[in-house]
Amino acid sequence: MAKLIYWMNTSLDGYVADLAGNFDWTMPSDEVHAFANDLERPIGTYLYGRRVYETMAVWETFGTGPDDSDVEREFGEIWRAADKVVYSRTLEHVTTPKTRLERSFDPGAISRMKDGASRDISINGPTLAAHAIRAGIVDEYHVLVYPVVVGDGNHWLPRDVRFDLELVDERRFANGVVHLHYRANS
Repeated sequence: MAKLIYWMNTSLDGYVADLAGNFDWTMPSDEVHAFANDLERPIGTYLYGRRVYETMAVWETFGTGPDDSDVEREFGEIWRAADKVVYSRTLEHVTTPKTRLERSFDPGAISRMKDGASRDISINGPTLAAHAIRAGIVDEYHVLVYPVVVGDGNHWLPRDVRFDLELVDERRFANGVVHLHYRANS
């Protein structure tokens, strides 16, 4: 059975974006990006909300140019190879191949998807992930904590739930970023 994995870049104070919606401080070094590629390689399907999908859709062509770095090219290949499901009530249509649009998030459908999948599934974006977290269907959490404090904004976890996690691994990078990998306690 595949795992449902939520991973996010956050500030030290737990935000994915500041009050203005900026997340430019999450630009990864080549070292962090190569590590993220290793995390993404086993993913067969990405689950996105509209905003994350619109941000990530650039990878349909980004990473294919002669000026793109090796880690960017590698991630572009990983991203284009994976299936994508976008959850949105407002998006008219998707613009990338291997992508389908769903109007509502159904935890039961995600559990069935996990049961039938041969590769892991990644859920991205705090709003969408909050539905899966509240339903108790997220198996693992990966967080890249950046050495910046933004004060307020969009938090990576919902504030109205409590759950226990087991620390599986951690890694520290030269630029001060720390990766934390947790498993949900059943």
